[in-house]
Amino acid sequence: MSNEALLESRELRKSYAVSTGAFTQTSRRGIAVDGVSLTVTRGETLGIVGESGCGKTTLARMLLRLIEPDSGDIRFRGQDWLRARGAELRALRRAMQMVFQDPVASLNPRMRVGAIVAEPLAIHEPQLPGASRRARASEILASVGLGAEALDRYPHEFSGGQRQRIGIARALILRPELIIADEPVSALDVSIGAQILELLARLQREFSLTLILISHSLPVVAQLASRVAVMQSGRIVELGPADRVLTRPEHPYTQTLLAAVPQIPV
Repeated sequence: MSNEALLESRELRKSYAVSTGAFTQTSRRGIAVDGVSLTVTRGETLGIVGESGCGKTTLARMLLRLIEPDSGDIRFRGQDWLRARGAELRALRRAMQMVFQDPVASLNPRMRVGAIVAEPLAIHEPQLPGASRRARASEILASVGLGAEALDRYPHEFSGGQRQRIGIARALILRPELIIADEPVSALDVSIGAQILELLARLQREFSLTLILISHSLPVVAQLASRVAVMQSGRIVELGPADRVLTRPEHPYTQTLLAAVPQIPV
């Protein structure tokens, strides 16, 4: 792992309208992300942990520009990510991909797996022949532990863990530099989730990935993260090396989270 900053955010904020009833208008706004600044270095795994509703997923979607922040700054490879347009935007976008929480909802049930996995190639490399896209899809499926027979099957024919492997393959096919995994094992049982985390760790080494792992579970984050950021109510309240945050937390909120967990495998 180098000390080179791959992704930097400064003072990111995002609010949303709060509805007080079906027939009432309100100008009141809730804060989802409140002034978050982060630096993610190339090759590291940053775990972002906090309870549901603390702003983790909103932050992830802003970092990928799936939603735009109200204010703040994001730089990727030193470039202004929020101002990127055209060819620069496409080049940066293919270098960062997301693995979603729900492997069922994130896969189109009417598409065969080969087409699902190859879809990013169809978007970013439209000149690539169909046979080449299929070969690349087969290759990346093999890297996540699925055989070539998966190409012509549909998502419903696979287990939850296998569907998450398909989602990971789709994220990897463009050979991105950064993967943001948003609660990638929360929809899976513990043993299958552990296999997916082991897979992510192996793929990170093989593909030289930088990984942001988002989870409400401290044990999940502890398995992979080299650094941990703890979020509460839209803010990062603690940030540091995983072994320090998970064994000697300084913030009362982190201490409360740890107290609720029997044992953390650091």
